[in-house]
Amino acid sequence: MTSAADTHHMARAPRTGRVLRTGHARRAVRPQTALLTAVRRRAAALAAVLMTGVTSVSGCAGSPAAPPPGTAGGGELVFATGRQPDCLDPQVSPTDIAGLIDRNIFDSLVLMTPDRQFKPWLAHRWRISPDGLTYTFWLRDGVTFHDGSRLDAAAVKATLDHAVDPGTKSQYAAGLISAYREAQVVNDLTVRVRLKHPSTPFLQALSTPYLGIQSPKAIGENAGNLCVRPVGSGPFRMVSWTKNTSVVLRRNDAYRWAAPGLGHRGPVRLDSLVIRFITEEAARFGALTSGQADVIDEVPPVQAKNLRRYDELRYQRVRSPGAVYALQLNSRSGPLADLRVRRALLASIDLDRLVKAVYFGQYERAWSPLSPVSFGYDPSVSRSWPHDPERAARFLDAAGWHDRDSEGYRVRDGRRLRLIWPFAAQYQASANTLAQGIQAEAKKAGIEIDYVGQDTGAFGETIAHRRLDLYGTSFVRAEPDILRFFYASDQTHEQGGGNVFGVADPHLDRALNGAARSSDPRARERAYAAAQQILVDRALVLPVYVPAQLVGSADQVRGMTFDAVGFPLFYGVRLKEVRR
Repeated sequence: MTSAADTHHMARAPRTGRVLRTGHARRAVRPQTALLTAVRRRAAALAAVLMTGVTSVSGCAGSPAAPPPGTAGGGELVFATGRQPDCLDPQVSPTDIAGLIDRNIFDSLVLMTPDRQFKPWLAHRWRISPDGLTYTFWLRDGVTFHDGSRLDAAAVKATLDHAVDPGTKSQYAAGLISAYREAQVVNDLTVRVRLKHPSTPFLQALSTPYLGIQSPKAIGENAGNLCVRPVGSGPFRMVSWTKNTSVVLRRNDAYRWAAPGLGHRGPVRLDSLVIRFITEEAARFGALTSGQADVIDEVPPVQAKNLRRYDELRYQRVRSPGAVYALQLNSRSGPLADLRVRRALLASIDLDRLVKAVYFGQYERAWSPLSPVSFGYDPSVSRSWPHDPERAARFLDAAGWHDRDSEGYRVRDGRRLRLIWPFAAQYQASANTLAQGIQAEAKKAGIEIDYVGQDTGAFGETIAHRRLDLYGTSFVRAEPDILRFFYASDQTHEQGGGNVFGVADPHLDRALNGAARSSDPRARERAYAAAQQILVDRALVLPVYVPAQLVGSADQVRGMTFDAVGFPLFYGVRLKEVRR
């Protein structure tokens, strides 16, 4: 618990609006003060409602240190995002924004490049036993955590044990390494990891920020506060987290162990990195055009073309690997337990038109639950369920939903064909326009979809008790094993997985588990193709659109790259004009 004085870390000189220039004219864009003020007021109101009693949490960093000799640049970079983390303990939170932030705080044993190659990082080399059950890692010497403790084999063991400890209540990391049996300290800089069964995705899992290596001292002495006081060895250290407002990170001047291929190996060139939370799309876009932010994510698709008009702004679109945004269908209970009703729903939605209209061509319509940029994607599923209202009607008639009520909805035995689609209002409100379009399309077929916003507590209860028919989600991961997380029978919500509706198909399990345990790339591709065919044929999922990272940045931001899942990396960034 901290006092209001901790917000002093947030104080800084006000930014000035940048002058934006198009190819035809020059004009000054003033800071959109009204929009930003409105966002702050809404955040304050939300905080009052939640009655958290905590305004800010701070790390143990002091005043900014002078740049080390040879470090060029400096200054502060502001990154604005529409998402907020729930916890910054990487072994707890499953959210992509937590992963994006934690990538700056934590290093991983290995690096996975966008072209799916593995490179040394905290481990300078490793060896996998012929049976795939033992991974031995030799660690880089001289690495220190932000609290001064030293990276050693015990730190790796502590991190992996922390991930699978039931007390951690991991929502993702434990599932990533569900094959983990134990870690053994061979010597100070050698750790041997044993698995219960072969797991080809294990190395990729270790490359993610969700298994970033934590300070064993922090795990042992500060376990209850890791969500708000994360301690890693990364290029930035935690300074403060002001709920609903921002996270502030500061350069780790001791940093000398970056992964290869990132341009340099020493400390970052920036003095600090500020992640601001601006949930309203217009306000976030205005923060970029007015100079209040240097980089934003989730550029409003309607503004993407406008962004290209400015000489001083840049727009980058990077398609994301992993699970596309899709509606999971409840095949265990309710109306969708009938395969014919599930197939009717899939045929009733004109997603080609809807996705294009809502996202202005920045997202493409999805046909498979797996992104087309993922290894193992099966293009043969394309056009499997095109829009076909007549086919949808035939399926509903065959299922006994013959009649319609006065509002045009299908009825059977006096009961309306109604599907419940809840969503966490705090996190998924940006999908409202899409949801309304899906509702309108389904209504034409006579299917009512009740799209219900809930607070996070109520939403969690709804999921836990499966009081829903549709569940909308996506998940970025540079490994097709994400399908196992969502659809394998041993990955239910109760077991920490993403299989919300308890899908239990032995053929699907065989394909997903076989792919995870095989080291043969061709065999894995065949298995993932089979899994996608089963999911589509059984109408267990309605793929909607392929997510992409839509990133806008100021021209003065140089050296920003993207990781294997398309998230921006700030390690190599320098500012052309330094503001302090």
